[in-house]
Amino acid sequence: MYFIITVILTVGCKDTSKKAESTTSVPAVTIDSTKNEANSTSQQEDEEKFQLTEDNAIDFFFNYEKTLKSNKVKITTNLGSFTVELYDNVPYHRANFIYLTRKGYFDFTQFHRVVKNFIIQGGNSDDRKTGKKRTNIGRYLLPPDTRKGHKHDRGTISMPSSEMDNPHMLASPFEFFIVVTNPGSYHLDDEYTPFGRVIEGMDVVDKINNQPVGEGDWPMQNIYIEKAEVVE
Repeated sequence: MYFIITVILTVGCKDTSKKAESTTSVPAVTIDSTKNEANSTSQQEDEEKFQLTEDNAIDFFFNYEKTLKSNKVKITTNLGSFTVELYDNVPYHRANFIYLTRKGYFDFTQFHRVVKNFIIQGGNSDDRKTGKKRTNIGRYLLPPDTRKGHKHDRGTISMPSSEMDNPHMLASPFEFFIVVTNPGSYHLDDEYTPFGRVIEGMDVVDKINNQPVGEGDWPMQNIYIEKAEVVE
C-alpha cells in the first residue's frame, strides 16, 4: 500500500492516505466559427492547470461557495448508497466537499477505516491514482469551523485533521468521517468540524460499519465509493 497523507481523528484512532491524473491536448483552430470552442478549451486547460495551495485555498472556496445552489451529495458504494445534506453555515468545508465531488476525486476511493460503533472514514485508497488526483488538485488544509452549533450526532459527516505539523487541528480536505454512534460522539465537538448529515441511507452507513476489519481498522474486503455526485 502507498500511504501519502496521514490523518488522525482522535486519541487512539489513527488513519492514512494515497494517489493520480492527466494531461490534455489543444485542437487546432482554423476558422472564426471555432472561437467559442477554442475559448472553452483554453478555459478547461486553465482549470486543469489550477492547483489549490495553502495561500489560495481560502479565497478560492470563499468565492466558489457563493456560486453553489446545491447542498446535497449522493455517495454510491459497492454496499449501497446514501445522501448527505451539507450545512450552509460551514462554507469552506461545504464548498470543498462539493468541489472535490465535481472534480471526481471521491470516485473509486474507499471507506478505508471502520471503527465499530464509532465512525466510518472515507476518501482514501491504496491505489496510486488517488494520490495522483490529490497532487493534481493541490496541497492545502482547511481551518476548523467548530462554533456553528453543530454536534457530532449520529449520522453527522465531519472532517478529520491532518497530523502533519498541525497544532491548530487544520482539516485534511480529502477525507471525511461519518458518526454511527447512537446518539452521537460528542467528545469530537470543538475539535473537528461537522459540515453535514446523512439524510437518506443511514442503513448503508451502518452496513459499512458492520464489515469485518483487520489491522489499522482497514476493512478486510475493500469498500469502494463507486460514485459521488452533487444532487442538483
